[in-house]
Amino acid sequence: MNKLYIGNLSENAVPSDLESIFKDAKIPVSGPFLVKTGYAFVDCPDESWALKAIEALSGKVELHGKLMEVEHSVPKRQRIRKLQIRNIPPHLQWEVLDSLLVQYGVVESCEQVNTDSETAVVNVTYSSKDQARQALDKLNGFQLESFTLKVAYIPDETAAQQNPLQQPRGRRGFGQRGSSRQGSPGSVSKQKPCDLPLRLLVPTQFVGAIIGKEGATIRNITKQTQSKIDVHRKENAGAAEKSITILSTPEGTSAACKSILEIMHKEAQDIKLLQELTLYNPERTITVKGNVETCAKAEEEIMKKIRESYENDIASMNLQAHLIPGLNLNALGLFPPTSGMPPPTSGPPSAMTPPYPQFEQQSETETVHLFIPALSVGAIIGKQGQHIKQLSRFAGASIKIAPAEAPDAKVRMVIITGPPEAQFKAQGRIYGKIKEENFVSPKEEVKLEAHIRVPSFAAGRVIGKGGKTVNELQNLSSAEVVVPRDQTPDENDQVVVKITGHFYACQVAQRKIQEILTQVKQHQQQKALQSGPPQSRRK
Repeated sequence: MNKLYIGNLSENAVPSDLESIFKDAKIPVSGPFLVKTGYAFVDCPDESWALKAIEALSGKVELHGKLMEVEHSVPKRQRIRKLQIRNIPPHLQWEVLDSLLVQYGVVESCEQVNTDSETAVVNVTYSSKDQARQALDKLNGFQLESFTLKVAYIPDETAAQQNPLQQPRGRRGFGQRGSSRQGSPGSVSKQKPCDLPLRLLVPTQFVGAIIGKEGATIRNITKQTQSKIDVHRKENAGAAEKSITILSTPEGTSAACKSILEIMHKEAQDIKLLQELTLYNPERTITVKGNVETCAKAEEEIMKKIRESYENDIASMNLQAHLIPGLNLNALGLFPPTSGMPPPTSGPPSAMTPPYPQFEQQSETETVHLFIPALSVGAIIGKQGQHIKQLSRFAGASIKIAPAEAPDAKVRMVIITGPPEAQFKAQGRIYGKIKEENFVSPKEEVKLEAHIRVPSFAAGRVIGKGGKTVNELQNLSSAEVVVPRDQTPDENDQVVVKITGHFYACQVAQRKIQEILTQVKQHQQQKALQSGPPQSRRK
C-alpha cells in the first residue's frame, strides 16, 4: 500500500508543485508524479512512508487555493471489504471502538497500525462489501471524543482475486474438505439477524472479564459467534449490574450468551465474590423469595447477622484506627453517619510514634501524585470527562491528569489535591476503576506508585537512623517506601517520597508519613515556644 492518490487538485497543478510540497514535508517518493486533471498518483518507498504522507498532508496543505486530499490509491476492483480508519483518539478503549465498528456489520479483523502520529490508526476487514461501504459512509467524518475520524478503502487483494461471478469462499484449512462457502444457504453469515435481541444483566464486577484486556475477549466472542454485542458499561453509573445486548441469528445469540455465561462462571470460581467488598463497591444485594411469613423470618435472621457483623466491624476499626492516622472515619462513607464512630483509644507510644504531646489537628490539604497505566486514562476520564467529574465531586478533591511525558509513556500522573479523607476516597475509586476495567487480571491486586513531597529537612525523619523508621514503615504497611538519595530539593525546598503498593498499603504508608511530618512540625513549634520571644538588651 505504498501508492498514493492525490485528489482535489487545481487544474493548474503541475508535478513540480507536488515535488516541492513532499520535499518540504520530508516525505520521500520512489517515482515521478503522474498528474491528471484534478488528481495525481505517486509511489512512496514503502507503506509506512505512504501513511506518513497521508497523515501529514491530507486536508492540511493548500495548493492553488484548494486543500489536497491524500489517500491510498485503491483500484475499484480492490475496494471490497477493507478500510483504514485514522485519527482515532489515542486513549480510546478497544471495546469502545469495537462497539462502534460492529454497528455496520461483522468485523472479521481489526489490526492497529504502527504510526508516529499521536492518534491511532487501524485496518478493518468487514465480512461483506456492503458492510464496508456502509461503515465508510457513516464513519468518515464521524466525531469521536473531539476527534474527526478519517476512513478510506485500502486494497483488498484477496477479494479481488476471486471470480466476481462466484460467491466468496471461506478460507481453507479447517478440515480435510475446507470450510463451506460463506454465501451458501446453510452458512451462518448469510442468515439475517433475529429482530429480537437478547439482553442480559450481569454483575458489574464481571464486565471487565467479559470485555477482556483491550477488548480481546468480547472481540473474540463477536467474531466466533458472528454477533453484534453491546456492553452498556457507561449507563447507570454505580449500578450493581450492567446490561449486555446480543443481536445475531438464533444460533449466534445462543452461542454468544453461552460464552458470556462461561466467563462469568469461571470468574465466580476464581474470585471469591463476597470478599470483593471494596470502597469502590461497598454494597451487595440479597434477594429473598417466598411467601410473606418466610420472607419476614428471613429478613429477621439476615438483619440479626448483619447487625452482629456491623458491631464487630466497628470494634475492629476502633482497634486499628491508629494504622491510618489523621482520617475522619465518619467522613469516608464506610459506615452510616449514625454509627457514631468513637475516636480511637490511645495506646503506648511505638517506635513509629514518638511521645510528643498530641495536639488536636485539623485536616490540611495534601497533594499526591498517583501514577496509573497510560491505557487506563480514558476509563478514568470517562466519556466527555463525566467519570472524573463525578469522582472529583464524590471525593471532594481536585483531580487532574498531567500530560504524557513522552508519546510512548507507559504511565500517566494523576494529581490529587484535597484533605486526607478526599485522598482516601479519590485514590480508592481510582484503584477500583483500574481493577473493574480489567487493567490487571482478576487474581492480581492493583499496585500503583504514589509520590508525596516532604520538606527536605524532614526527609531524615522519614528514613530514620540507619533506615530504621522507613523499614518499620514498610513492615507495617506492606508498601514499598523509597526516599531517593541525592535528590535536589525543588523551589519549595521539598523532596519526593515514593510509595508503591496496593490501596490500603499505600494509604497506611501515606498517613504514617503525614503523621511523622505533623510531629516534626509540632516539635518545631514547641521549641519555638520554649525559647520564647527575643529579649531586648539594656544599654
